[in-house]
Amino acid sequence: MRRWSDEAWEAALPVYEKILTHPFVGALADGSLPEERFRFYIRQDALYLDGYARRLAHVAARLPRKEQAERFLHFALDGIEVERALHAQFLAGSHPAPEEISPTCLLYTSVLDAQALAPVEVEAAAVLPCFVVYQRVGEWIHARAEGNGRRAADGQAAGSATHADTPTGPKAHRPLAENPYRAWIETYADPAFAASAEQATAICNELAAAAGEETRRRMSELFVRCTRMEWLFWESAWNLETWKI
Repeated sequence: MRRWSDEAWEAALPVYEKILTHPFVGALADGSLPEERFRFYIRQDALYLDGYARRLAHVAARLPRKEQAERFLHFALDGIEVERALHAQFLAGSHPAPEEISPTCLLYTSVLDAQALAPVEVEAAAVLPCFVVYQRVGEWIHARAEGNGRRAADGQAAGSATHADTPTGPKAHRPLAENPYRAWIETYADPAFAASAEQATAICNELAAAAGEETRRRMSELFVRCTRMEWLFWESAWNLETWKI
């Protein structure tokens, strides 16, 4: 029988491909992302993580096996603390920001909260994209950023021009070591984060294997929906989203 996670990822793949071409992600990879947009993203992500940690703990309380519950409690406590420390690093020295949640952040957390009364399989599937998408995006950005460094080194060795006034100029070739968002990139490209994503995926596969067809369908539906929310989250930061009224 095909793994549920393979089916779900196949359904979400068109959305993931859109994520990789989003200007926020591209600018994060080459280091050209304006600080204002990154700080907006980090502040909203901090608000999101408060709700996400509660959702992970809620899933843990509902899981049928002790080892599954222990893993999700670990995600809710230790894993989230790593990300909060990352937020603190980037926000150190900045002026206190308004704590108003953006429309997209509120929508995403509301989608997750709405699964509290759904079957635990569906709730677990809803929190999974935050693991899987960030793992894949982190590894993709890391590889691209490292490639920028190699291309820059090759260009210097060959005596190539810097093309300072073009979109493919120095920022596009900034090596990872010089990327101002290196800490963010390395956090999500870290093998430890990949291990957490794999563990969360494995638990969802275990749940799906024991579930009926309708529950598996709902799991995939929520996985795709929350992958869309990941795209919207970066779109919100790119546009410095505000409430229209």
